[in-house]
Amino acid sequence: MTRQILVSGGTSGIGAGIAQAFRDAGDAVTAVGLAGPDLDAAAKDPAFRGIDLKPLDVSDQAAVDAFAASLTQVDVLVNCAGMIRRMAEYEMPTFLKVLDVNLGGTMRLCLACKDLLAQSGRGGAIVNTASMLSFFGGPAVPAYSASKGGVMQLTKSLAVAWAKDGIRVNAVAPGWIATPLTQALQDDAARSQVILDRTPMARWGTPADVAKAVLFLASDQADFITGAILPVDGGYAAM
Repeated sequence: MTRQILVSGGTSGIGAGIAQAFRDAGDAVTAVGLAGPDLDAAAKDPAFRGIDLKPLDVSDQAAVDAFAASLTQVDVLVNCAGMIRRMAEYEMPTFLKVLDVNLGGTMRLCLACKDLLAQSGRGGAIVNTASMLSFFGGPAVPAYSASKGGVMQLTKSLAVAWAKDGIRVNAVAPGWIATPLTQALQDDAARSQVILDRTPMARWGTPADVAKAVLFLASDQADFITGAILPVDGGYAAM
């Protein structure tokens, strides 16, 4: 039976790469994202052909519950929806909004999809998106860093709590990945060089690099792995 994959934040950046990789592997993929430019652009982009695109705000509890209630099968949930607001996160409303999307949104979808994941005949799998900032402080992004530290600990907690339900819960921790979110840093030669000098593999990562790790964690080859946080950072965290 074809696996049903749900990817939040799947209309752009890392999430889009993950959604496309699952589709290319033969899975049925639903990618959700905020209604707006990214979703509209994805709907017109041939790269998303064969992916079911839906609007969803993961910070809206009622919307998440209604969306989950419309589903009949979820075998793999990938939580990739997120936001970052450099320096503005020192303002309390922004700080709380980033936490609500990145950490709260992850928990909302995990809870909403738990029963369907437990019913998966192949064993349900959740792959969350942590970050290198799950391990390091981010002086310009205190909320993002706190949220990603929370995602790491949430992943471990749910892995322990839901193992009895046949649900594995893991996370990837991307490093510096070339996406529109990091475009300004890529375009700044001096800042980019600092990043490359700290990265042993001496290149920016790609969404495809992260997707490969996610597909592994969601596969039968990882069926004795749960509670793991897998860095995908070219060795950045090892320095």
